[in-house]
Amino acid sequence: MSKSEFVIELKKVSRFFGSVIAIKDIDMVVKQGECHCLLGDNGAGKSTLIKTLAGVHKPSEGEYLIDGEPVNFDSPKDALDAGIATVYQDLALVSLMSVTRNFFMGREIQKGWGPFKQFDIEKANEIARQGLADMGINVRNPSQAIGTMSGGERQSLAIARAIHFGARVLILDEPTAALGVKQSANVLKVIAKAKARGLAVILITHNVHHAYPIADRFTLLNRGQSLGSYLKSEVTREQVLEMMAGGAELEQLEADLAEFTRVDKEAS
Repeated sequence: MSKSEFVIELKKVSRFFGSVIAIKDIDMVVKQGECHCLLGDNGAGKSTLIKTLAGVHKPSEGEYLIDGEPVNFDSPKDALDAGIATVYQDLALVSLMSVTRNFFMGREIQKGWGPFKQFDIEKANEIARQGLADMGINVRNPSQAIGTMSGGERQSLAIARAIHFGARVLILDEPTAALGVKQSANVLKVIAKAKARGLAVILITHNVHHAYPIADRFTLLNRGQSLGSYLKSEVTREQVLEMMAGGAELEQLEADLAEFTRVDKEAS
């Protein structure tokens, strides 16, 4: 039984690269069956934070806990073994390989024995087909090249693959960044289905309109620091947008522009 109500906790986590402070004093919690959105513009520290969660980087300071127990991952494999699966923007898929081959890449199920073992393609096809069907994607032929699938379908395959191989926590890096409206909506539905199956989801995005409908909790990052974590019930979409846009900075910009315009008119 879990010793904590949270599957993931970060306590004052920082990551330094020499004299560069990438993230500083980040607090964050994630529950099973919950979608926690990390929001922030480019350079906010999102990439460093997810790579720390995924075992690529070790925290320079602070604690990283899973089920209430401190962890110290030496590699992404350690994180994966603990059920922390990360789906990056590039998806790590091979376009010319089949749906099934991509689904099982590096983890092929085999039949036969000894030197006569071979990939059990019939069983693998059925597992891949069913895994995608569970995510709402119906594949006519799992032997088709994955390059024939849409961007949203490829995202769904990467998520279904992570779930099949035992992920408890899904970290999704900008899954809708390069997708159109309809494909983005389909990916968000897949995330909702993952939540319904009891998985914890950490969704990294800079698009509040994609994040707000699916999120249960938000953490906003700015220049490597947290602007705070909020339950959805505590913050409106407009408030999240204002914090993302930097409300105070925009007000100062408007004041500066107004002053510039006044001075320019007086000079002319």
